[in-house]
Amino acid sequence: MVYHALISDDYIKEQAFDRIKFFEYPETGEVAAPFIIIDPVEPLDPSNFADNSWLKYDCFIQIDVWTPVRVTTNTLADKIRDVLWERFGLKQKSGPQEYEDGVFRDARRYTGTIYRNDLDSL
Repeated sequence: MVYHALISDDYIKEQAFDRIKFFEYPETGEVAAPFIIIDPVEPLDPSNFADNSWLKYDCFIQIDVWTPVRVTTNTLADKIRDVLWERFGLKQKSGPQEYEDGVFRDARRYTGTIYRNDLDSL
């Protein structure tokens, strides 16, 4: 669902289409182009019940952006924030920003509630 939302944005797709991964962090020396890593912090948690069934899931994810260029890292991280807000209403929480061995990393966490029927598009 998150993956498909991210590649629906032209800038994100252009910058990192084949380097958007789940749980797969690149080695520092491999970051010649942008990488986006999606890492669910907690499993989806059922919420908002009606008629003995849940309607929504609470979610908590972290999305890292790794690039060799600080401006690209910040721009990609901001685009991801905007897509997740506009598409799912996920709110950004703080996360680390780091620089090491020529790689800028911006790791932001997002929380929110997603309707069950939205899971197909995540």
